[in-house]
Amino acid sequence: MHYTRGMEKASHQIGVGTLDISETEKANVMQALSSNRLSYGAFSKKFEHEFAKAHDSKFGIFVNSGTSALSIAVACLKETGRWLDNDEIIVPAVTFVASVNVILDHNLRPVFVDCDAHTYNIDPQKIEAAITPKTRCIMVVHLFGLIADMDPILAIAKKYNLRIIEDSCETMGVRYKGKKAGSFGDISCFSTYVAHLIVTGVGGLAVTSNQKYAEILRSIANHGRDNIYVSIDDDKDIDGATFRQVIKRRFRFIRRGFSFRATEMEAAIGIGQLERLPSILSARQKNAASLLTLLSKYDKWLQLASYDQKKQEHAFMMFPIVIRKEAPFTKTDLVEYLETWNIETRDMLPLINQPVYESMHILPADFPVADWINNHGFYIGCHQGMTNAHLKYIQSVFQTFFSQYDADVQTSA
Repeated sequence: MHYTRGMEKASHQIGVGTLDISETEKANVMQALSSNRLSYGAFSKKFEHEFAKAHDSKFGIFVNSGTSALSIAVACLKETGRWLDNDEIIVPAVTFVASVNVILDHNLRPVFVDCDAHTYNIDPQKIEAAITPKTRCIMVVHLFGLIADMDPILAIAKKYNLRIIEDSCETMGVRYKGKKAGSFGDISCFSTYVAHLIVTGVGGLAVTSNQKYAEILRSIANHGRDNIYVSIDDDKDIDGATFRQVIKRRFRFIRRGFSFRATEMEAAIGIGQLERLPSILSARQKNAASLLTLLSKYDKWLQLASYDQKKQEHAFMMFPIVIRKEAPFTKTDLVEYLETWNIETRDMLPLINQPVYESMHILPADFPVADWINNHGFYIGCHQGMTNAHLKYIQSVFQTFFSQYDADVQTSA
């Protein structure tokens, strides 16, 4: 191992994410506990409303994970569209496994499309070739904090009468041509899991501007219950015919559903986090800009984040790096070095090479960009918990590593 003279190893790991709970969030949780109410109530309703509004949508449904949000989105569209088992949903060949698993869970077939070599999102130019008579939907995944190139995707969906699900679990609060993430899909899904952009511990949201979809989504997340009784408050302060209907129907289930509910405590945290989302995004974007500057000198070996800043904003949930084919070292060489020096890394969401999908007989050669990313891509953190000292340390560790291969790279004194 090559060490930099005078550089000490970080005493704590510089993680890919952070847990940043403010005094406001703590006070909200204590208020929820003091109310003696953990089931769906005022905090959940407010969080749903404010989150949907922040993403230019009318309705929000708060559930226990982003995966659950995706699951109820697929179930809702399958029901309303009368899709059949083995109908197809187009999905990018680079994404987290949850995107594909929810498709399989509902007896539908994922059809993979390769990604753009610079943004890492689904390549719109390759979608039409994947469409068949069984195609019903495009699941667009906004990866690493960057909204996909939506204009051509929406045009394709309109041409073939396809629904759009936005998997926006890694991207919130940012815009594409002035429109917010989450406002493009028939249903859009977000995650508030630990280390995401805003954090509730566990949690996720499905948002939509279609009232019928919103009612079905909420029902599916609540065991398929009749929406006349969603909250324990729904049979209070009413009388007459309405009261009799609620009593009659409050234990009525009208479709197969799931138990995907979250609690008031998570929602209480989410409200405070959502209020801080602009500052969280600003800090991440600032840190990412610093890393882009600090690491740009290694451009001949590293491909860093690239996107059209005139039409897209980047939330930078993480900082993606892909090693160029010309590099004299491997991904394993660099990743193991960074981890040894307490800089946490993660693979850039390898999908088509996962053991669980071996029975699908996916050929990596059919998805050359995804295959390249799987073999050469990883990410590090750029979250709001990182300081200038962390950024300089990261630069020093990279510099030390590269000095082994290029005498022109000067190590720290």
